[in-house]
Amino acid sequence: MTRALRSLGFLTIGLFDRDDPRAGHEATLAIIERAERLGFDSAWLRDRHLQYGISSPVAVLAAASQRTSRIRLGTAVIPLGYENPFRLAEDLATVDVLSGGRLEPGFSVGPPRRLDEIAAALYPDTAAHEEFGYERLARLRRFLAGERISPFAGCEGIEEYSERIEPHSRGLADRLWYGAGSPASTVWAAENGFHLLTSSVIQSVDTTDFDTEQHTQIRLYRDTHPEGESARVSQGLVVIPTDSATREQRARYAAYAEARSARVGIPQGPRGLLFAADIVGTSDEIADRLRSSAAFPEVDEVAFALPFDFAPDDYAQILEDIAGRLAPLLGWSPAPHSVVT
Repeated sequence: MTRALRSLGFLTIGLFDRDDPRAGHEATLAIIERAERLGFDSAWLRDRHLQYGISSPVAVLAAASQRTSRIRLGTAVIPLGYENPFRLAEDLATVDVLSGGRLEPGFSVGPPRRLDEIAAALYPDTAAHEEFGYERLARLRRFLAGERISPFAGCEGIEEYSERIEPHSRGLADRLWYGAGSPASTVWAAENGFHLLTSSVIQSVDTTDFDTEQHTQIRLYRDTHPEGESARVSQGLVVIPTDSATREQRARYAAYAEARSARVGIPQGPRGLLFAADIVGTSDEIADRLRSSAAFPEVDEVAFALPFDFAPDDYAQILEDIAGRLAPLLGWSPAPHSVVT
């Protein structure tokens, strides 16, 4: 069964210049605003630490919440190894309140990258004792759900205290996603009721074919999740439609995909990670390729990833072609009051 595309999203890393970080952050906010005008249902931000990409997606989404009114705002993903669940719960709930309940946070667990090099800055006294597994995420969800965390609630002098994280945003704890890349993490996400973010990277288990492995992952998730076929899955691939691209853009897009093609089909690193091929072509060509794949017909939500280092004009053209040409071929209809070229 091929599912019609119900929810159209995009994902960006939000690159910026070391010496002029504001311009890059403003460009990311402008992309989100444009996407809402085009009818996109969701905008997702990656999380990058000690790099020149967005390090605080929650803060950027707070700004985006005040420049938009409808588009859902997601993170794909926040690596929880860098975070204090207590403080992150406060920030997430605050942004969800500001956005009117449009936040869709996604997470991963595990030790921070290059922990040995940054432990003295991140956890100077507790690095050896930090727990970086699933319990960290389960604790965050409990906080967002309103679990009592203090034995005291009431007034002390003129100060009033709550027993739970404030503000409390009703429903946020039910909108959490997990970025799974292995069978074990996929099963955990399903058994624990998280929505599934499946991306352009996945662990090689039975084959070296990315599409086959991703299809297996989605089936494993839905077969395990209590909601079965109605459990939410969002697929993230790099797709670059060229319908309205200039000749120079088409050449640059093709070169970008070619430069990354050598890793496709070859397990990478100790975990044997597989990378999806970038899909470049007309909307008709991309739609045919997606429909003929094993994994895409299993999903009705996507967060197509924008290439990391393209120019704002490139992103504008790609988003407009996705919303105006590609997505309708996949069964999607824009949100009311959007303007699709």
